[in-house]
Order: sequence, then C-alpha cells, then structure tokens
Amino acid sequence: MPRQTPLEDFAKELEALASSAGLQVIQNLKARQKAPNPALLVGEGKAQEIKALVAGEKIDVVVFGMNLSATQQRNIEALVQAKTIDRTQLILDIFAQRARSNEGKLQVELAQLNYLLPRLTGKGIALSRLGGGVGTRGPGEQKLEVDRRRVRERLARLSRELSKLQERRSQSIRKKKEKELPLVSLVGYTNSGKSTLFNALTRASVTVRDQLFSTLDTTTRLLILPGNQRVFLADTVGFVRALPHTLVEAFKATLEEARQADLLLHVVDSSRPDAGLLVEAVNCVLDELGIRHEKVILVLNKADLVSSGKTSALVNYAGGESAFVSAKTGEALQELCLKIADFLSGGRDTAEIFVPKERLGLAHWLYEEGQVLERRNTALGAHFMVRLTDKAKRIFVSRLGRADSLT
Repeated sequence: MPRQTPLEDFAKELEALASSAGLQVIQNLKARQKAPNPALLVGEGKAQEIKALVAGEKIDVVVFGMNLSATQQRNIEALVQAKTIDRTQLILDIFAQRARSNEGKLQVELAQLNYLLPRLTGKGIALSRLGGGVGTRGPGEQKLEVDRRRVRERLARLSRELSKLQERRSQSIRKKKEKELPLVSLVGYTNSGKSTLFNALTRASVTVRDQLFSTLDTTTRLLILPGNQRVFLADTVGFVRALPHTLVEAFKATLEEARQADLLLHVVDSSRPDAGLLVEAVNCVLDELGIRHEKVILVLNKADLVSSGKTSALVNYAGGESAFVSAKTGEALQELCLKIADFLSGGRDTAEIFVPKERLGLAHWLYEEGQVLERRNTALGAHFMVRLTDKAKRIFVSRLGRADSLT
C-alpha cells in the first residue's frame, strides 16, 4: 500500500466534501509547489488562473484543500473577488448542516467559534465580513457580530455545557456496563458503510445516505450474537484525513462510546483504491483522541465490489483480526457476529448447569443473560453448557436456590 496520499485522491475527496455541503463543483484545480506562498498560499500564476476562472464561470465560492491563514484568505478574496473558504470551514459547514441533537449543535458551535476566534485579532477577517452560506452556517451563525470578549465567554459556556454532557454520557455508559453487557463501537472513515452495517446487524433504521458525515449523533442499540449473547452496539461519527483539531476536541463527548468500548469494529470501504490509507487516517484520529484498543476487528466492508486479488492484499495489509463483509447484501455478517462473540467471550466462563424439571421456567434466563452452547434434556430436567459472567452465575444460583446445580 502507498504511504503518501496521491494528490488526485485528495482532490477527489475535496470535491465530495464540497458536494456534501451543497456546492456544485465547476472545476478542480491542482497545484504542486515546494513551499506555500505566505501571502496567497498558492503561487502568483495559479492565483491569477483562479481569478480568471472565477470571472469566466461566474463562480461564487472558491474552496482550498489546505487551511488558509486569515491574511491569505483576505488576500485571495480581494484578488479573485469571490468568497473563499478552506477545508476546515467546509467540514465545519457540513457538520453544521448534519447536527440534529442539542449536543451535536453545541459541539459544532464550539468548533466554529474556536476556528473563527483567531481570525478576529488585529487586521484579520472580521466575522461580519464572512456573511452567510457555506462555511458559516449552523448554530454559530447568529454569533457573527459578537466581539472577541463575548466569543470567549460563549466558548467558556459551551465548554462547561459539553463537559456536563460528557459526564452524563459517561454515566449512561457505566449504567449499561453495570448490566454486564459489553459495549462494541463502530468507527471508521466517513461513508465507509458504518450506518448500513449498524442497521443490518441490529435491524435499526439509522439514516443512510451516500454522502460524507451522514451520521453525527451516536446511536446505541442491542445486538444479539450467536448463542444469544447480548451486547450494546454504537454507531459513531465518521472521520476524514486530517480531521480539523477543533472538531476532534469538540466531538470528544460524542466519541465516548468508542473510548469506553470493549471492542472496536473498524469499518473500511474495501472497494476504494486507497483503503489502506483510510485505515491509517482513522488510526491517527483515534491516537489523537487517546482511543486505541488491543481488541479491534478490521471490518472490510463492500466485499461485493472487491475482486479476490484485492481481498488477499487487504487481508495481508490488515495484519490483525479482519472480516470481509457486505453490509448491503448481508454477505458474511453471521461470520462477523461469531468473531465478535469469540472476542468478547474472555470475560465469561463456561459452566455446566442442571435445572430440575420443575424449575425449567428459569431456563429462559440463561438464554437471555448467557451464551447457551448446548442443552441436553433428561427425564429429571435439563443440563446446560453455558457461558456466564461470575455475577450472572451468582444471580442464577440464587434464583434456582440450589448451589449444587452449578459445576
């Protein structure tokens, strides 16, 4: 697998981001240079080419794939006479459009204000000059006329509110774990098929669209694994290469499920030629968040679109535990569930339990709380081979009222 992101792939992704923000892409210009121009980022010749294209095609917005300083943004806008935004502003705008929950809106506003605050200093871009539309939409839009002091005050309030939300989310996760049900979290590059996989596994109805960042708010559902083992499965926000730091910080609360997960399912679109690079990009974001687990299954999705030759190459690249599946067709999902069950069986011991005939009404509890491997009926009752946690064993023996039933 190549170690460096090809310029063409990066440009294609920028087009996809622009389309997700509701922009119609007229043309994609690429530029290679040894060092960025301090005044315009690009060279003078490329800047003039952009100016001519804007005038000729009557372009409203110019989007740069690299982040612009306040000075560069101001200089380019003055030269080309069109609104100019960078990749970070574009991603922030997409997040602003997708945010539905109160928590998501607070996180987007925090990220927007953190990005805009440095541009209020000195002769930097004034918020009032940014106007509306792409790059400035969302919960922070009504704050465009506030001064630096009020922005800092708002940032402080948002940080406090999100800290409280993160603590409430952590408490909710702890309560779920008190039920001794493992937490499995889906992570991966945006548009890799996480939500489709989530729906296929849990029969949920999370919104699925062929667009970047269709999921912002974490959703958790119960997943029944082979042997009736039950786990919580969480669908989380997708990542991109070099995800803006302001967003990484703001969405730490949303990603708490990934941080506290017992197992990560790292979903990757295996049909993409740069699949290996996408895995590395996600791992970089997880590193930044301090979320790296030893227990990870690399879920190579969209297997129905991949040739057998590429399948072998990706499995070799994955190195660790991996599974080729198709969330769309259902291919190999049962095998994935078996892998998940095997990974999570470490906290459960296998025990043989005898349930007398007159108490067989309690057998349903074993199926609900444990993983029943075998059942053998006799005239006197039934023998079960079942995987249970220590706590579940104690509860069942207490309900059965016979300590000698457990071996």
